Amino acid sequence: MARGGGKGVNLKDKLDGNELDLSLCDLSEVPVRELAALPKATILDLSCNNLISLPSDFCSLLHLVKLDLSKNRLQQLPLDFGRLVNLQHLDLLNNRLVTLPVSFAQLKNLKWLDLKDNPLDPVLAKVVGDCLDEKQCKQAAVRVLQHMKVIQSEQDQERQRKLQAEREMEKKREAEQRAREAQERELRKREKAEEKERRRREYDAQRAAKQEMEKKTKKETVQTRKPTSSSRPPQPPRHKHSWSRSVLRVLLLVLLCILCTLAVCKLTELQHQALCISVNTLYEDVVAAVQNHKTLQNMLQQNSQQ
Repeated sequence: MARGGGKGVNLKDKLDGNELDLSLCDLSEVPVRELAALPKATILDLSCNNLISLPSDFCSLLHLVKLDLSKNRLQQLPLDFGRLVNLQHLDLLNNRLVTLPVSFAQLKNLKWLDLKDNPLDPVLAKVVGDCLDEKQCKQAAVRVLQHMKVIQSEQDQERQRKLQAEREMEKKREAEQRAREAQERELRKREKAEEKERRRREYDAQRAAKQEMEKKTKKETVQTRKPTSSSRPPQPPRHKHSWSRSVLRVLLLVLLCILCTLAVCKLTELQHQALCISVNTLYEDVVAAVQNHKTLQNMLQQNSQQ
């Protein structure tokens, strides 16, 4: 059941063989779903209704061979109207059409077309011509199809040109992008090389300063260890006098011991001891021997005179 203009329409009641007559039903919209359920209705009459436009799913009615849309208020046809490839007869008399969709060129089986009493674009109106009899309407179908095919070809070529231009622009952008990336890589590479050279110079400078400091420190150490003629007189080798000094010290120590022993034996109560008696006797014998020696006497006399 389809509804339009407040009236119920039973499609099956309108079906006669393969012809479905929905004219004068005060329809404001096409019952596409119900029409799709009647694929044997290859002839459809929708004339004398209140149709302003056709729904996009109307183009799914591929079984249509003859279509009458005359005496409505159609301002345009769906963009994919060309999907109705089985359509052979199309009546669009007395509507408000100005142009036709480019897909109209795909109606390869269209043999009859009436576009009278439409405010067509002047170019399209000239192509359509008159449709006062069967022959003129057939010629109109042929001319319109050829015209729409030319328009379709031009649009396809324009799309191809735009697509080609977009591809070239995209290639240009990609080339520019690659050039920028290459330039950025080269810049980073140069900056990295400069940074590496700067660090190398800093390393060389630090190493040279360190070596210079080591040389200076080594030179100062050598100068500190090396004696100068003005600050320190040359010293004779110590090993030449070490033995004589040791002997002299031993002799002085022995002499000191002897003198201490003599002092103890002469001045203390130990002088009567056997050891001290022997020491005193030895001392007196040595003194007597020395006095008897002429040389020593002379030396002693000279010393006494002095």
